[in-house]
Amino acid sequence: MTIAPDKPGTEVEETPVPEGHVKLVIDGETVIAPKGELLIRTAERLGTVIPRFCDHPLLDPAGACRQCLVEVEMGGRPMPKPQASCTMTVADGMVVKTQLTSAVADKAQQGVMELLLINHPLDCPVCDKGGECPLQNQALAHGRADSRFVDTKRTFPKPLPISSQVLLDRERCVLCQRCTRFSREIAGDPFIELLERGAHQQIGTAETADVLDLASRTTSGQPFQSYFSGNVIQICPVGALTSAAYRFRSRPFDLVSAPSVCEHCSSGCAERTDFRRGKVMRKLAGDDPEVNEEWICDKGRFAFRYATAEDRIRRPLVRNADGVLEEASWTDALRAAATGLAKARDGRGAAVLTGGRLTVEDAYAYSKFARIALGTNDIDFRARPHSAEELNFLAAHVVGTTPESGVTFGEIERARTVLCVAFEPEDEAPIVFLRLRKAARKNRTRVVHLGQWTTSSVRKTFGELLACAPGAEAAAIDGIAQHAQDVDQALIAEGSVILVGERAAEVPGLFAALHRLVERTGARLAWIPRRAGERGALAAGAAPTLLPGGRPVTDAAARAEVEKAWGVTLPTTEGRDTTAILKAAAENSLDGLLVGGVDPDDLPDPGLALRALVNAKFVVSLELRHSAVTEHADVVLPIAPAVEKAGSYLNWEGRRREFAITLEGTGALPDCRVLDTLAVEMDADLFTQTPAAAAADLAKLPSVMNGTFIANFEMKAPFITRPAPENGQVLLATWRQLIDNGSLQDDEPHLKGTQREVVAKLSAKTAEGLGKTVKVSTERGSITLPVEIADLPDGVVWLPGNSDGSAVRASLGAGHGSAVSLTGGEK
Repeated sequence: MTIAPDKPGTEVEETPVPEGHVKLVIDGETVIAPKGELLIRTAERLGTVIPRFCDHPLLDPAGACRQCLVEVEMGGRPMPKPQASCTMTVADGMVVKTQLTSAVADKAQQGVMELLLINHPLDCPVCDKGGECPLQNQALAHGRADSRFVDTKRTFPKPLPISSQVLLDRERCVLCQRCTRFSREIAGDPFIELLERGAHQQIGTAETADVLDLASRTTSGQPFQSYFSGNVIQICPVGALTSAAYRFRSRPFDLVSAPSVCEHCSSGCAERTDFRRGKVMRKLAGDDPEVNEEWICDKGRFAFRYATAEDRIRRPLVRNADGVLEEASWTDALRAAATGLAKARDGRGAAVLTGGRLTVEDAYAYSKFARIALGTNDIDFRARPHSAEELNFLAAHVVGTTPESGVTFGEIERARTVLCVAFEPEDEAPIVFLRLRKAARKNRTRVVHLGQWTTSSVRKTFGELLACAPGAEAAAIDGIAQHAQDVDQALIAEGSVILVGERAAEVPGLFAALHRLVERTGARLAWIPRRAGERGALAAGAAPTLLPGGRPVTDAAARAEVEKAWGVTLPTTEGRDTTAILKAAAENSLDGLLVGGVDPDDLPDPGLALRALVNAKFVVSLELRHSAVTEHADVVLPIAPAVEKAGSYLNWEGRRREFAITLEGTGALPDCRVLDTLAVEMDADLFTQTPAAAAADLAKLPSVMNGTFIANFEMKAPFITRPAPENGQVLLATWRQLIDNGSLQDDEPHLKGTQREVVAKLSAKTAEGLGKTVKVSTERGSITLPVEIADLPDGVVWLPGNSDGSAVRASLGAGHGSAVSLTGGEK
């Protein structure tokens, strides 16, 4: 924006108006602004704040509250009435007077404020919004001192539950429509709507309405069950929508706020954590236009009480002679752990298993501990289905990518075509889903999903489905050029992006097929794992074939760089992956395990994991809460949750997301500090005493390598087909839903109340004669669920991965693409 100086008596050369811009006057100042810009935005950039309630920069204009009225003159003729600046775009020659220079605009704004307060309850002392309320602030700045309204205010029964976690106080509502527009435009969940008309108009859901005529916008009886519902609480300007988990718990001025980063998925969303007396009270979305804009999912907003669960481990535990874990001092516990691991290392060896929730600094400490203290490359961060093909692919296409060299949120938004492969964005990376939906709505991006059925992600991104059987994704990718030529041409065109999820590791040959597709089309590719710490663990070398920076273990020159930086000699052979480590421990060919934040039920074979824990001679667990691992551990060392430590995550873009300690003085230690002290007890130095020290030590290594395996990638990943299912069997499709039985969602019942219905999805033909429920079984066990018909291929059943009554790994020992038996249940 350009402001042309116009002091009287001063001759100034007239500022040229660039193409695509217009010149107007706001409060006496000449302004040049881009065509199509809203007047309220131009005034903001000029430094003039016009009061508003319905306006939001990420929502379409509505003009619902009328608080932003200004005087407007066009062609020398004033408009007969003040105009809403949030819906009017700038025009050449326009003259605008805001409340700063116009008594008419000021009076109009005061009048609107008086009308808005007619029925508002003025219950600021008990309202959750009191102290941070735009209505409160603007009533003081732009309202009248006296009210002419003396009648009884309108009241409603309250609160009205919009969902288990969103409560509505209808008398506070000013009908700004922010919530309905967010639900309809941003999230694609139009289940909260304006009901009734005139003076009786109110916010509600189809479930709570007596009489509805909303056939084009919602479905009768459908609850507001959105993964993004918490955002409507944050953007509500008057405290009408409140959080069931936070309601009446605190006042804004009682809270201390700290910037933070979400620990739940690989997007790395900016957040604000509010706490009081050492306890987190709520989390809010931070403002980061390059990542999450101003939105977060409900899991990121509400799932934080796991850190204060009753089963949290506060002191170290050591198993005594009677086989019982008992509390011990840090000194005794570390000595016991060091002695046991040293004995295992000097015997048949010890290995390290880490989960996908670690910060970069903690993952680096595990990586360094494995190589220096244990003398092994047996370390793997992939506490989930995995493959050697996947690790080769990540080394070739993912390691070392950054926002400058790889795909970003912004690139997704600008893309012409996006192909999602083995990736359900709304469940696995919700903020990526919001960008895909925005790209499709605003920029007409073509979104293609290679999957099994028309999921909510397909529908809400206005996408198209390339249907294939689970496990056949590799063949489908190779067949795009022949069977989906329009998609193939779109991928060859400039501005095409491929997004692949971690489920691809369960499909043999899929990564090789993607490699060939990228090489042929030139499309940009991004790997989007489900967990927050996986990209960082990959970069930190918490993998059996890669050292920090993606350096191959078997590359002498690359290994020498790390040896020089660390001052040690490193093992030269590639390590074992998670499954191979567990098999070795289960077969008594591995003596020790160091396990950090791994849930056996997340692994491809939970039974194998339990056998490994039982048969390993010595197990050390670094854990926050009691788990299946701590039940078998010889030493348990407690570690800090995300809010009680500093560090950084590397999000799926390769963008570093740093955060500081939120809750100080709790005494909880980060993994890197525990491992550093444990290494000292084993006569090794890691130099990871603090997250800052670990980050500095990692930064000493030369720049990250990328693309090492590209030349021989296809040779290492031949195309493999799975055997066809036998008679009476079907193929299993599965992935985890966003809100499920994950341990980081524990102790938050309001969030649990909005999980999606747990059903088995089948095609109509497959479901014929099976009844209302079906039993999905393997030799390991079975799962029985209600049936829901969907557009899956025949001979396929879909199950949620870890929801109530559907723990696929633990119950079936099966995964995506496995053959399972299907029988009918209740008729």
